[in-house]
This record gives sequence, structure tokens and C-alpha cells, in this order.
Amino acid sequence: MASLLGLLLLLGLLASSSSSQGVQPRRRIPDPQKPPIEKVALQPDFHPEQFAGTWFLVATASRCAYLSKNHYRLEATNVVVTLAPDAASGEKALLFSTFRPLEGHCWNITQCYFPGKTRGRFQIKGRGLPVEVAIGETDYSSYAILFLQRAKGLSAKLYGRSAKVGPAVTATFERRVRELGLDETDHVFYFPSYGFCHTADSFHTLDETKFTGTR
Repeated sequence: MASLLGLLLLLGLLASSSSSQGVQPRRRIPDPQKPPIEKVALQPDFHPEQFAGTWFLVATASRCAYLSKNHYRLEATNVVVTLAPDAASGEKALLFSTFRPLEGHCWNITQCYFPGKTRGRFQIKGRGLPVEVAIGETDYSSYAILFLQRAKGLSAKLYGRSAKVGPAVTATFERRVRELGLDETDHVFYFPSYGFCHTADSFHTLDETKFTGTR
């Protein structure tokens, strides 16, 4: 049962941790006709080639009720981003391989972030509802802030090239999530900075790209 709950949490995080069932935002975001992710300021002139490589998940911001109740189950999580051509757009897709330990095993979930019409916008496709992704801010060398929307729920993730980021980066992340009406005290959850794993066998690999025709 513990293993199942842990895997559900992992899948929920990768699906953007944005479910807001039964939980109302504290502040109403103006212009309700506009999808929340459309209000996110994007990284200017985003470069996929510079974004590729290894990232460590430092924090996530979400109103997800399940995450709020089970945040103590969070484990060290890291991703390896590679590039793949997208025939439909002619642009580069991002392949995210996410690694997380769970009860003595390392799990890997691979997902494809398909490029959108706007540079810095992507869409995750798989078995569930598509997830819209916006690269909000990155310097490529130390941190990246991503925003994700599933249905109408919006969440954010802070990645670092190392497991720890400086206070200035943390402050930037918290400021940006406040702009979405999220409270950094109640809705921001930080991940452990130790206990990472980097490989997974075939029995502990979930390849979501096989549902999108990318492999």
C-alpha cells in the first residue's frame, strides 16, 4: 500500500500537481476568461539546447489537496532532459526522464514535452489529460521555473542544476507563485536535497512517450 501511495504521488507530481478539487484559491486572478497559463510571462527567446541536461527538483507550488496531505512522502527527484525532433512543428521537443527512489527502487518516468506555437510553451501528452507547460524563467546554468496547467489548475516547479539553490532564486520562485495567488507558506513544498538515483531497470520504468508516438 505504501508503495502504491508513493507511486500515485509521483505520478501526480509529474501531472503538474495542479488538481484543485474542493480547494478554492485565496485570491481571484483577474480576467477569468483567460486560461491561467496564458498569464505567465515566458522566458524570452527560450533555447532548448541550453535547457537540456540534468536538473534537480527543488520545490513545487500547488493547491493539490493530495500533495498537501502527503508532502512528507516527497523524495529526492531529478530529471534528465534530452531533445527530440517534432515532425509536426519542426521544433525541438523536450524528453523528460524523471528519477525518484521509492522503497529501495529507483523509478523512471519518461514524458515528451511537445513544442507549442509560442516559443517556451509546451504540452505534455500521455494517457491522461494534456498538460500545458510554460518555461517561465531560467538562466540555464543554475535554475529554471516551470508553470504547468492541467484543466484549470495551475502549479509551478523550481529546478536547479544542483540540489540546492541560493536564497535569491528561492525568493524569485516564491514571488512568481505569489503572482498566481498561491501562498508560499501553504502551497510551496520543498524536496529533499539528498538520496538521488540516476538509473532504473525496465521493471521500474514508465515510458509515457509510447502513448504519443514519439518512440
